[in-house]
Amino acid sequence: MSHGQNTKTTNDFSRPVETGKEYTVDVTDNGRAGDGIAKIQGLVIFVKGAKAGDKNVKIKINSVGSRFATAELVAS
Repeated sequence: MSHGQNTKTTNDFSRPVETGKEYTVDVTDNGRAGDGIAKIQGLVIFVKGAKAGDKNVKIKINSVGSRFATAELVAS
C-alpha cells in the first residue's frame, strides 16, 4: 500500500494557452535569441519572427512548457 504518493505531472496543471490554438497578442520585448516575447495571463511566450512593439499580432502556439510557451506568427 502506498500512501501520499503524488502522481500528478506538470501536464496536469492548467495553462492559459493550448498547443495548436491561435491567440492575438502584443509583443513587448525581444528574447536573447531574437524572438519576440509576449505574455498571456503571466505565461511568457517566445514568438518566432516577431519583434518588440508588434501590436495585435496573431500567433499559433507550437509548444507549452511548465515555464513558457513557443509560438509562430500566423500569416494574415
